[in-house]
Amino acid sequence: MGARLTARVVPGAADYLDRWSRLHGGAAATGLVGWWLRFTYRLAVPLARLGVGPDAVTALGLLVAVAVLVPASAGGRWPLLGVLLVVVSGVLDNLDGAVAVLTDRTTRWGFVLDSLCDRVADAAYAAALALAGGPWVLAVAGAALAWLHEYARARAAVAGMPEIGVVTVSERPTRVVVTAMFLLGA
Repeated sequence: MGARLTARVVPGAADYLDRWSRLHGGAAATGLVGWWLRFTYRLAVPLARLGVGPDAVTALGLLVAVAVLVPASAGGRWPLLGVLLVVVSGVLDNLDGAVAVLTDRTTRWGFVLDSLCDRVADAAYAAALALAGGPWVLAVAGAALAWLHEYARARAAVAGMPEIGVVTVSERPTRVVVTAMFLLGA
């Protein structure tokens, strides 16, 4: 007989929020952050139950981010599809962490892979803005600032600052929103 698929048991929302908080230096999962975490929790639960790995979600997010280049360069109304792809890649970027937490698969490798894929996605976003008609020099400067921000944050963490202590206005969700808005304007 065929193999029977069994759904995995995943933690409830309160347990997920507690785990997320512990992984992020005791950060409070309230307000807008709490709302976003509950949203990604709802999306992550079916993936966790199916046994989808967080690294697969990370890879899919990267592919979607790079795919933004095609509609961004096509002109006409195609950048509108780019907006959708940027938003989807941003959601996937958060979803991989939620799946990792729900499945107890948070690893150092996953952290590094996610960070590397985020930097490539940031570069793809900058290139998409240039391909959609923005000045290349501003796109390159934007990517350089994003990378500098993340480098400074990583160095601060190595120097002993807790992760939540180095959160700024220029976090990845801000870059996703800015990219989507400029593509919408294109």
